[in-house]
Amino acid sequence: MSATATTASSAPTSPRGAGTSTSSSGVTTSTTPSAPPVPLDKAAFTVLGGLDIPWSIAMLPDGSALVSERNTGDIHWVPAPGRAGTSHVVGHLDIHRVPGEGGLLGLAVPPDFAADPVFYAYYTSDNENRVVAVPWRGDSIGTPRAILTGIPNGTYHNGGRIAFGPDGYLYVGTGESGDRSLSQNLSSLGGKILRITKDGKPAPGNPFGGSPIWTYGHRNVQGLAWDGQKRMWESELGQDTWDELNRIQPGRNYGWPKVEGQAGNPDFVDPLAEWRPAEMSPSGITIGPDGAVYICALRGQSVWRVPVSADGSVGTPSRHLQGTYGRIRDIHFVEGRAWILTSNGGNDRIVSLPPSDLGVGG
Repeated sequence: MSATATTASSAPTSPRGAGTSTSSSGVTTSTTPSAPPVPLDKAAFTVLGGLDIPWSIAMLPDGSALVSERNTGDIHWVPAPGRAGTSHVVGHLDIHRVPGEGGLLGLAVPPDFAADPVFYAYYTSDNENRVVAVPWRGDSIGTPRAILTGIPNGTYHNGGRIAFGPDGYLYVGTGESGDRSLSQNLSSLGGKILRITKDGKPAPGNPFGGSPIWTYGHRNVQGLAWDGQKRMWESELGQDTWDELNRIQPGRNYGWPKVEGQAGNPDFVDPLAEWRPAEMSPSGITIGPDGAVYICALRGQSVWRVPVSADGSVGTPSRHLQGTYGRIRDIHFVEGRAWILTSNGGNDRIVSLPPSDLGVGG
């Protein structure tokens, strides 16, 4: 099924009563006034600006958020909507940043965070990608502890999206780092979705015995999410022909580099939706309050909404915000609003949107 599109957009505005301050790293941040929660239909506004390619939003139990910056390794704290507090940098991870797609990438908060305040991060070191456990001190981070190492790194295709599933285990999306052979190699962590415990061990019930591998045959995993029926969804950057939305089934082969897009080959799992790279180049995904999958588009400079039926089939995708904010890296629904991260290579930001801007309720 090729995607067809409709377009919706909204113009960004600034929040009333919001000021700015400059953190110790020199990043200009916006303050959040102590006020009632933001009305769901309030026009779009910037929550936090002056970011250097933000990559991931991770929500804390109190409604505040952590945001990663790919280029600097900084982690920003953002107060919950309508709550008192000023966004600021709370820590830095020792990334190895070179030209390309590596750096500080995904963040994930476990379901038992309130009892054990540790979050997780995926970043590029000098010779690999790794996952670390990061203690949270309330307004700063503790010393990170590596739990999973040996993920191949390269100039491109570093993967980086991590998320806790409904089963409480950590899922890690990787890329093949430019070496196509790794995706089909079950001895490599490249081009895979991994499923691990909070200590980095292979999770019980994984399909390949003592391996952390959950699925393989991926090119560059960029988004992970679960719907209300605990079905797992993944967005993936293709090469020249098709970008993909996949429904993930443990132990299955998603085809790269033998196939790209829907091949109709029973040896591989076909994507449920596909797009030309000019329309998409996907990044983060989330499940909306309406049960649809929302996919950020980098090259396509949009958010795509993909309706999902009760049986897991998908309807016709619709395109929103085309060109309004440029490249969009990540998305979350936060207290009835939609937060998006821009990724335009300078002065990037978090924008808060009414859900109607993304076709929710339309």
